[in-house]
Amino acid sequence: MSAQAQKRASFADYAPAATGVGTVLAFFLIMELLVQTGMVNRFIVPPPSEIIGSFGRVIVEEHVFSRFLQTLIECLTAGVMLTVFGVAGGVVMNRYKLLQQACETWVAAMASAPIVLMYPLFLVIFGRSAWTIIMMGFLAALPPVILKTIEGISGTRKVLVNVGRSFNLTPSQQFWKILFPAALPNIFVGIRLGLIFALINIVGVEFLINYGGLGQLINDLAERYDLAGTYAAICFVILVSVLFFMVLEKIERWLRPVD
Repeated sequence: MSAQAQKRASFADYAPAATGVGTVLAFFLIMELLVQTGMVNRFIVPPPSEIIGSFGRVIVEEHVFSRFLQTLIECLTAGVMLTVFGVAGGVVMNRYKLLQQACETWVAAMASAPIVLMYPLFLVIFGRSAWTIIMMGFLAALPPVILKTIEGISGTRKVLVNVGRSFNLTPSQQFWKILFPAALPNIFVGIRLGLIFALINIVGVEFLINYGGLGQLINDLAERYDLAGTYAAICFVILVSVLFFMVLEKIERWLRPVD
């Protein structure tokens, strides 16, 4: 490979990340300009410079790392649960067509239901504890994982299934060697969607019941009308999401080394 080709390949590797960072910086600069010129009310959206300046204060005074860790652990627990039970549920429903016909519509309807409004019921069942938050996130995130697992398995090309039959594979071998690998792209899409729903509901319930984590921090700062600190805390919520998606991408590449 020539030096010019190597430079092009290197640029192609870093171009998406550079474009993403540049887009974020451009957005911050535009928002700073709009706020400073009065086109956007600073009592609703503080200037990005104030938000960035509040990070140190939020980290030191609000114990943000312990709250960040609590929300991260809650999301991780809900994520593991929804992956295990969501994928297993999708496999079972695909295996038993009567069950799929009976329940798939209800699962899809559950995906659009405002599960977060059920938090009083979960408080009665689990008490004012982290398990209320985890179970709320888990239940809200379950439908997309189930539905995308069914879609992935059902969408396996028939020629692959026929090849497995020609080799006299058992149903178990056919699942692990053909159906499950073919369904992995759809399954990971479902897990990504599920993590989005889980994070939204976990932070939302933390906010509502005022129980630890970043949601409680956002609530505290908002009640004090510390807008810059509130937006800084929201940035840490975004960081939780980014970390999960980065880890999930690594896992997917490990499970699917070759496209």
